[in-house]
Amino acid sequence: MGSTIAQKILKAHLVDGEMVPGQEIGIRIDQTLTQDATGTMAYLQFEALGVDQVKTERSVAYIDHNTLQSGFENADDHKYIGSVAKKHGIYYSKAGNGICHQVHLERFGAPGKTLIGSDSHTPTGGGIGMLAFGAGGLDVAVAMGGGAYYIPMPKMVRVTLTGKLSPWVSAKDVILEVLRQMTVKGGVGKIVEYAGPGVATLSVPERATITNMGAELGATTSVFPSDGETKRFLEAQGRGDVWVELASDPDAVYDEEYTVDLSALEPLAAMPHMPDNVKKVSEIGAIKIDQCCIGSCTNSSYYDMMKVASILKGKTVHPGVSLTISPGSKQVFHMLAQNGALGDIIASGARILECACGPCIGMGQSPESAGVSLRTFNRNFEGRSGTQDAQIYLVSPEVAAASALAGVLTDPRTLGEMPAIEMPAQFVINDNMIVPPAADPAEVEVVRGPNIKPFPLGEALGASYTGKVVLKTEDNITTDHILPAGAKLLPYRSNVPYYANYCFINVDPEFPARCKAQGGGIIVGGVNYGQGSSREHAALVPLYLGVKAVLCKSFARIHKANLVNSGILPLTFADPADYYSIGLLDEIAMTNVREEIESCEQVTVVCGGKTFKADCEVSERQRGALLAGGTLNYARQNAQ
Repeated sequence: MGSTIAQKILKAHLVDGEMVPGQEIGIRIDQTLTQDATGTMAYLQFEALGVDQVKTERSVAYIDHNTLQSGFENADDHKYIGSVAKKHGIYYSKAGNGICHQVHLERFGAPGKTLIGSDSHTPTGGGIGMLAFGAGGLDVAVAMGGGAYYIPMPKMVRVTLTGKLSPWVSAKDVILEVLRQMTVKGGVGKIVEYAGPGVATLSVPERATITNMGAELGATTSVFPSDGETKRFLEAQGRGDVWVELASDPDAVYDEEYTVDLSALEPLAAMPHMPDNVKKVSEIGAIKIDQCCIGSCTNSSYYDMMKVASILKGKTVHPGVSLTISPGSKQVFHMLAQNGALGDIIASGARILECACGPCIGMGQSPESAGVSLRTFNRNFEGRSGTQDAQIYLVSPEVAAASALAGVLTDPRTLGEMPAIEMPAQFVINDNMIVPPAADPAEVEVVRGPNIKPFPLGEALGASYTGKVVLKTEDNITTDHILPAGAKLLPYRSNVPYYANYCFINVDPEFPARCKAQGGGIIVGGVNYGQGSSREHAALVPLYLGVKAVLCKSFARIHKANLVNSGILPLTFADPADYYSIGLLDEIAMTNVREEIESCEQVTVVCGGKTFKADCEVSERQRGALLAGGTLNYARQNAQ
């Protein structure tokens, strides 16, 4: 029996466990990345490990999230990250150099390598044949220190692409169609691999758009073959020497298979408020819009920006629409300026933003009250834009640009013949905003601003636990629900005590106060709890507030791992019907919890006179971490 691409890379990097679906495996990590919204905590954790220099082939710290400096907090965090990077062997990509995933694809990613990043869209690297995973900051810190990255061995999913995209249909429509078929929880515990004759028709930027939004499937990661198109991209980046060919074996076996006929697709949109709420643009109709935002790590490549520039050239943005453009990297921005495309964009009336995540994480450009915003981003969760009642649609750059001109949602196929956009034979290469680590680390002093506070550590699991239900939620709670992002709150990612005041405020404004009054407690949730970003703050802040367990119907992968890392019990109902018997502020008792966790038994839960069972499906390593009160405590115990 042959192997898939993912199985080949995993086997080459396997250091612990057996590659049996569902069993935990540990893999060696070649590269890591962080971004500044999660990076400060990741580097505080790295420092706590006591490792002098990173052990990876390449680790890069990017400044791309908290670039709005309306106070000292973000600048202080950047100074801290830059000094830690210089001291410990990490490359530092300065603010303005671009979005981590776009820059990493351009300058550092390599086929066949493993990459983890403290950002859920790290699977973008699968566009060039990497096995790239989003992870919590502590997992990234451990990998930088030379430790293995642990995941449950995923199932394998094959998406066969046939045909070729029609004019005005793009890669964004491909991944929206996959989301329509698989849903936001359809990829949990799986690696999605793209294959078939349609792959050869897609450029690397198009492939990266598809793997980027694989995060919205809940997938462990997504990957494309490394072929001649990959080689051409890397050679154009001056990095042809890192290319290797990668393909699945003809007799590889997959657990699930899907097919997408590229030639049958038409422009699609994800409607509010979930990436899998997908309909045809032609079906939605010409709804009035207020804003279009083009960019993000999903659609900010040179290829995407050139398509936008060609649509806007010689035309004017509708007077009722605000159009923003965020190039994904300095390289993209520079090339647009050199070839005149930037002038065409500016002349149309578009607003040019810096090369950063920006509106995608609510960092500026929040829509007006109840405004309709078309965005080329990857998530349209309620409130993520910074405006709670905004109506956010996810669309391709072509749809966004055409709609910005018309003032209503517009099918770009109405624009006539599509301009031909060619990938450049040579990209402009200028890495002068990437700072290498110091030649003499001893000379570097790590700088810590006053906003940087110690991160919370869990306590060893007691013999029993009794606490109140401090929150009960519905299905598909995202990490944006748990801890909002945006310009007002992101500067406090390194200050957990302050950030704790905003935990779950868009779900239940009384949650922080209730947690404090009860001395912590238990959160009860529905299906796919914790989907979305990799932000470990969504576990660290509840830990700080005294949350001891999350009891739900099912978890998203990264958030469950972050809960374990923090020492919070991730419990699932053995019988999902028991969810309905629990109410807010009900008392829950787990009278034998430590022994049951130690014995790998189901946890006995008593609530309101009713007794039921909950599962704690974790590996032996994770079990040890839960008993110790978190992964850092567990690592320190084992080091003694």
